[in-house]
Amino acid sequence: MVIVITAAISKPAIASARSKPSHTPITPTTTAIELRPSARACTQPTGGTLCPTMPKPHKPRRMKKRITGEYLIDTGTARIVADPVRDGSYVLELNDVPSSQIILGAPRVLVFPYMRWIAAAIDPLLDKRPLAHVVHLGGAGCALPSYVADKYHATRNTVVEYDAAVADLVRWAFELNDDLLFKITDARQAIEEMLDNEADVIIRDVFAGPDPPRHVRTIEFFREVRRVLAPSGVYIANVGDYAELPNAREDLASMLEVFDFVGAIGPRDMLDGRAYGNIVLWGSDQPLNYVGAESSRGKEWARELTNGTQPLRD
Repeated sequence: MVIVITAAISKPAIASARSKPSHTPITPTTTAIELRPSARACTQPTGGTLCPTMPKPHKPRRMKKRITGEYLIDTGTARIVADPVRDGSYVLELNDVPSSQIILGAPRVLVFPYMRWIAAAIDPLLDKRPLAHVVHLGGAGCALPSYVADKYHATRNTVVEYDAAVADLVRWAFELNDDLLFKITDARQAIEEMLDNEADVIIRDVFAGPDPPRHVRTIEFFREVRRVLAPSGVYIANVGDYAELPNAREDLASMLEVFDFVGAIGPRDMLDGRAYGNIVLWGSDQPLNYVGAESSRGKEWARELTNGTQPLRD
């Protein structure tokens, strides 16, 4: 049963408190857990020693809440679907498109391959910068922000999410790390409002339908990104693309105008322009120390790929 609910769009704000969103249509349900002693009789003399056949004292298990279902969000509809294979794993769909997969209690397990490529790209930098500021443009289920916050406890993670209702929903449903700071605004506006050298890593994972929004793909946008990045910082972008890589070509053509070094990570057939799927683009003032197993390409490949492609401008 789909229950339609409404929510007002809040003005841009920073928030980190976790509470059940007022707009959620699902009332959490709980299941009582009955503790039963062992059926075997304890014949061991008592004298301060627990009988091994008796249940040991422990804290009561936390009651589970129901999070699956369909929710109205500011930009359409969200759906949380339980993974039928793995207990505690859920897929967040935004307007019928799988956006994130979360495994409760296991933030370092990244299910989507492109997220693992991004992790392998930024891990070497974060290993050297324990106090790094990581900006996530596009939050959705916050799989990557949760990974970074759990693995690098001292990092500052800012999640820029356009849809306030999505932010409320995932904070409640997935019980996100309290250290994640949400900024409810447009991705480009968030970057333009940041200070020079404020971020060590900027990750773009935003879409308008199947493609990235144009205003976060232009030369002017990348100039703002470079201004905000600290020296040796890195910009990372998840790009959904088609055969011949039309989106990557336009992104890279713009990035080559701004960054000293650019490159791409992804399956070989994707990088060769023979398949549909995701690839990861990066830009920096230093070469990227990528430690993953997936194929990677550098600046010369990018120049050859973008030959004849005009960079995007505002």
